[in-house]
Amino acid sequence: MDLKEYIIQKSKELNIDTIGFTDCEPLSDIKRYLAKREKENKQTEFEEKDIEKRINPKLAFPDCKSIIVIGLSYNNTFNERVDYRLKGILSKSTWGSDYHIVLKDRMKKLIGEIEKIIDFSYKYFVDTGPLIDRELAKKSGIGYYGKNCSIINDEYGSFIFIGYILTDLDIKISPILVEGKCSDCNICIKSCPTGALEGPYRFNPKKCISYLTQTKDKIPYELRTKMGNKIYGCDTCQLVCPKNKDIKIGNHEEFLPKETKGYMNIEELLSISNRQFKEKYGFMSGSWRGKNILKRNGIIALGNRKDKDNLNLLEPLLKDPNPMIREYTIWAILNTDYEYGKEVVKDILKYEKGKNVKLELERLINYFHSKNNQ
Repeated sequence: MDLKEYIIQKSKELNIDTIGFTDCEPLSDIKRYLAKREKENKQTEFEEKDIEKRINPKLAFPDCKSIIVIGLSYNNTFNERVDYRLKGILSKSTWGSDYHIVLKDRMKKLIGEIEKIIDFSYKYFVDTGPLIDRELAKKSGIGYYGKNCSIINDEYGSFIFIGYILTDLDIKISPILVEGKCSDCNICIKSCPTGALEGPYRFNPKKCISYLTQTKDKIPYELRTKMGNKIYGCDTCQLVCPKNKDIKIGNHEEFLPKETKGYMNIEELLSISNRQFKEKYGFMSGSWRGKNILKRNGIIALGNRKDKDNLNLLEPLLKDPNPMIREYTIWAILNTDYEYGKEVVKDILKYEKGKNVKLELERLINYFHSKNNQ
């Protein structure tokens, strides 16, 4: 058994769903696309700004000769009901244990198996490295790009987490060309709530709800109403994708939402302390952004419900020490009951000391005035 076959066999024993191999040549095919995104200001704060570092494996690991790419499916189903009224939706990507930890553990074990037969140097990453993991997944043969820019695997669909190991191993690499299989299907593009899918294989991350639920930047008013009751992430384009029908279900208990059932209690989220938040939700990948960002998303969700009974939950937040929370609370109140919200804003302006908050209140009043008098 050669080294490549040995690694494939050990990956199966470690319950790794899919594995691929590629070389360490620069990802030149995507360079022009990245430059175009940069020119159009579509880069996010989460990604490496230096394009060369994003495409050249040897800048991350100078001794790189081969790359091992793995995928774990998180395409789980879970139907246990929750008993609270105000449910905030969590993406499948944060249902269970933090996938960064799970994939790193799998890769560390795979590395250990390889070290039993050969000494080698390596670096491994899950989502936090500079390289474009989806491009590595495509190049290694794990899958092809869907029109929603997700990597789609024939067996497991697009609900797969990707990790990669940069190595100095001499692994026989055969070029793999995985052709796209979306044909004339445009369901994902038509279904995207915010229009973040601006065309086939054209993705504006700054309009994507998954990004909006994580960013610390101010969310445009018109996009807040598209977020519905999503607290972290958005699975819409994957849930509607025909390629995710009748595929293998992942066999990883770590990704089942045993604690959350796939939701967060919005009412609890508004009042929970940082310590309580970490104790209850610190295990999931979505907790990395901290309580206040998810609390903000909960406030947006309440505003989108437009239920006046929820005003009693929002009003106490007008005195929250965090100015971001106060600003989004006013938006939610105005979006729920504009006439009532105007009176609330007048009262707040009498005691609000934050200059930026006051400016935001004035912008909100002008925005909703214009919206309600069209």
